[in-house]
This record gives sequence, C-alpha cells and structure tokens, in this order.
Amino acid sequence: MHIPDGFLSPQTYVPAYAVCAGLWVLGMRRLRARLDEETLPWLAVMTALSFVLMMVALPLPGGSTVHAAGIGLLALSFGVWMSFLAVSLVLAMQALLFGDGGITALPVNALAMGLAGSMAAWWTWRGLRRTNESLALFAAGWVSMVLPALLVALVLGIQPAIAHDTAGRPLFFPFGPEVVLPAVLLPHALVGLGEGLLTLLGHRYLTRRRAQPA
Repeated sequence: MHIPDGFLSPQTYVPAYAVCAGLWVLGMRRLRARLDEETLPWLAVMTALSFVLMMVALPLPGGSTVHAAGIGLLALSFGVWMSFLAVSLVLAMQALLFGDGGITALPVNALAMGLAGSMAAWWTWRGLRRTNESLALFAAGWVSMVLPALLVALVLGIQPAIAHDTAGRPLFFPFGPEVVLPAVLLPHALVGLGEGLLTLLGHRYLTRRRAQPA
C-alpha cells in the first residue's frame, strides 16, 4: 500500500505535508497526556509488530503493494491518535531506512493508513461491538485495510488529471482510477480478511495480558 517517490505530484504531497504536520503536532500533545509506564511497553511492541507486518509487502500492478499492517489492532488497543503516530513512525522508518514508500508520499501514506485506517477501525468497532464483539473486531481489522487502500487508489488515480504536460501526458503516476481502483482494492479486500483475523485474535490476547497483574 506504500506509495513510492515519483508517483505523486507536488500539488498532492505539499498540502498533504501541511495537514499531516499539524496532525502530528496535535497527536504528540495527546500522546504526552496519555502515555504512561504501563502503556509504553505495549505500544512499543505493537508498533514493532506493525513494522514487521508492513515489511512483508507484495507488489501490485499500478505501483502499490499489499501487506498486513496491524492498524486495527493498534487503534483498538491504544486509540486513534496513538495508532496514527505509531503508523507514521513505522512509515517514516521504512521510507528512510529501506526505501519502502517515498519521502514525498509519506504524508499521504500516513493520512490514509495511520489516520483514516485507525479511525475506520475504531468507529467500526464502536458501532458493532454491542451486536457481536467478535464480528466488530474482525470488521474493524478488515475496514482498516480496505479504506486506506481505497484512499491510496483514489489519490494515485487522480494524478494524471492534476499533473500533465500541455499534450495531456501524465507527469507522475500514469494510470487513472478505472485501472487503479480494481488493481488495488481487490487484493486488499482479500488480505483484509487476514487483517480482520489478526485484529480479532490479537486484541483478545492483548486484553488478557494487560489485565494480568504485574
């Protein structure tokens, strides 16, 4: 799902950086208010798990990749803002250390995966948990994968329309939404099933472990 460098126009990533920078500052303020000695080790472990999951990425036609992420598990365990910051940190480290995802694309990746994915997981779980807790956890994991994939596909798909030369040739990503949407969404919908199962089992395990006395 990581967008590499060279695929997004400045018209896209410059305003995305401005938005993301403000949200990172806000998120850090919320993190300082909530982080304690009990939460920090668990957050570090789950962030490391997310890092490993995202490193196992398979390339897709159209320039994106498919991989598990652990976003739903992070969001349900620590809240939207901690999850957003954790995923942003993972994306930044992967871009800087391994070239997995681009520096220019970092804010778009962070907004789609870290923020939108976390919010989708959180509100899906909140909306369904009174009906069926297991279904709510599974659905939260699935939607945390599919919604970011949809947003990434849309951002990629509009690039030919917003960044092209005088002859109409795309300057950055060359494919429109009619190509990108099915190429990105279908495999992520399938991988989302595994993400849903990971969220279900992982959240139950983490809840039991955190409830045990030290």
